[in-house]
Amino acid sequence: MSGNGHAHDGDHQRSHAGDGHDHPHAHAPAPADFGRAFAIGIALNVGFVAIEAVYGVIAGSVALLSDAGHNLGDVLGLAAAWLASVLVKRAPSARFTYGLRGSSILAALFNAVFLLLTVGAISWEAILRLADPAPVAGKTVMVVAAIGILVNGVTAWLFASGQKDDINLRGAFLHMASDALVSAGVVLAGLVILLTGWLWLDPLTSLAVNLAIVWGTAGLLRQSLGMSMAAVPSGVDAATVRAFLAARPGVAAVHDLHIWSMSTTETALTCHLVLPGGHPGDPFLHDLSAELAARFRIGHSTVQIETDPDLACALAPDDVV
Repeated sequence: MSGNGHAHDGDHQRSHAGDGHDHPHAHAPAPADFGRAFAIGIALNVGFVAIEAVYGVIAGSVALLSDAGHNLGDVLGLAAAWLASVLVKRAPSARFTYGLRGSSILAALFNAVFLLLTVGAISWEAILRLADPAPVAGKTVMVVAAIGILVNGVTAWLFASGQKDDINLRGAFLHMASDALVSAGVVLAGLVILLTGWLWLDPLTSLAVNLAIVWGTAGLLRQSLGMSMAAVPSGVDAATVRAFLAARPGVAAVHDLHIWSMSTTETALTCHLVLPGGHPGDPFLHDLSAELAARFRIGHSTVQIETDPDLACALAPDDVV
């Protein structure tokens, strides 16, 4: 019986290459290594959110309130990512056979959705304020936003080294870096309001800030949704992987190929390889696992060997799962 519940005859052998101690893996930096960065980033941003919210109300600035709402989303996103970075290290259990690795995907999805909801609420307020501009304390806006440049810049720097390998860390880095740029825009808007008295510039800046947030969050939402739906990771080309497998010595056919994200840093693969010459042995599987890890960053591969090309596999058709 194969691991997917479909029966094969005795000549069909299923071998696992990717989760034993003797198999090579390709692992990205563990999110837990950034525990201190998460703690510092959350502390800095909680303090800044409080400052922005208070002075946003005092100054009557929707732009400041918009940025405060965005930073609150970042705080919750950082907290969720931090929690996920702990959960992904939980050992597998009888129920959660992959452990809780998928929690990092849920954290990224939560981060993206929450940010978009926050943007929607604040954009509505900005549109109302655009129709009826209210007085804004330009100098206060400038000072508070300038603090934001420093806070967000430092927080982004904390995650810069890990953002290439983990969508959670990348989301934190991009949000913080974009927040620093957004704060710079708010400073500029405050200066123009101070010099010209153009009150409509504050809600307009708020809408521009929100547009930038939506633009930056769209990719995170798309990628986290794809991961949650077991899509092929964006950095992996399924056709190239299939061609690589088909080119292995003795392989006559490849079918039931699946590639998906186990977490935001780990990719898994399962497939059936037809080898009419017989089972190639463990060295073949060890080497295949190593090459999949090295070439495609697929660190958890499971390969089922089938030796009778005339015996139809129930999972061979592309439209069968």
